[in-house]
Amino acid sequence: MWRLRVPLIRPYHLTGVVLSDLDVLLAEARDSDGRAGCGEAVIIPHYTTETTEAGWAFCREQSAMLVGHESTVAKAALGKFRTTYPHAVTVLQVAIEMMEGHPLLEPPAQPIRIPLLMAVMSQELEEIPAEVERHLANGFQTLKLKGGWDLEADLERLAMVQKAAAGAARIRFDANQGYTKESALQLVSRINPDGLESIEQPCTAHDWDANAAAAAVSPVPIKLDESIYELADIDRAAEMEGCRYVKMMLVKRNGLTRLQEAMERISVVGLSSVLGNGAATDVTCWAEACVARHTIDNAGEMNGFIKNREQLWQEPLTFDGGAIVLNPDFKPALNHELVDRLSIAKEFFTRAAVAG
Repeated sequence: MWRLRVPLIRPYHLTGVVLSDLDVLLAEARDSDGRAGCGEAVIIPHYTTETTEAGWAFCREQSAMLVGHESTVAKAALGKFRTTYPHAVTVLQVAIEMMEGHPLLEPPAQPIRIPLLMAVMSQELEEIPAEVERHLANGFQTLKLKGGWDLEADLERLAMVQKAAAGAARIRFDANQGYTKESALQLVSRINPDGLESIEQPCTAHDWDANAAAAAVSPVPIKLDESIYELADIDRAAEMEGCRYVKMMLVKRNGLTRLQEAMERISVVGLSSVLGNGAATDVTCWAEACVARHTIDNAGEMNGFIKNREQLWQEPLTFDGGAIVLNPDFKPALNHELVDRLSIAKEFFTRAAVAG
């Protein structure tokens, strides 16, 4: 287990927090045959009730308890905590699933491109056109703008992105739970729908009534993110007039098998899936891209590795023309020297050490 500080290329503005680096929980699991797997998560304030400190303590405690057990026993034990520690459980669960050789992670027979979106991160209006132009030149055909801070400022920045993109890219606007019911209704009544693919999570995760009220009158389809963890949440979203998309991430489903289950349910109920975590390392970005190859037909959001100054795999992920490229010969293995350099805490668990 490691706790890392992974520096960002530029600050990442979210509702309620500005990140200059990622506080990463990283696990590597090995079995008696020498197979290895990795899992990681970034616990962001406001997105979840979890904290990084509690997640780190949970991972250390569970690692000590689970080491030496059969992997099926370990996964079953972790499943008891998936609703209280979803991010922390993901760290350990994905490491075990990858170690086992989960079928979703099997390499493709030939290179596969997964188109990505890119976030427009400029906070100043005059900086937006140049940033949009750079993203378009790099091959991105879908852009994302985060808001939820101030309605008037959000609308101004969105209008500038729409003008700069000039129809050359689809746009996703992410409100990050930032609006009340009243301000969300103002947003959808005033927003220009030109070029907009979706409005993501206008109101808080638990205020289904407020999100539904905005969705019912919005000229742009609504996408739910923070509201969705369980299959029942997906079913509830399908009943919401104006909701067309559901966003999933590994950290919300605690592992590859449960993520696949959710993606299948989204399709069954007639919604469209959006997949990916923009605040993650290349460990999660690669795993989510492997899932995306089987499950989505739109731009993936597993673009965190592009925003980070360092990549944790020995072999950097391939990014080309706005897409992550899954190569047949890619070997997911940690760069231990780099990981140790970025770590602020490290623990090592073996059966003998725990017994002693």
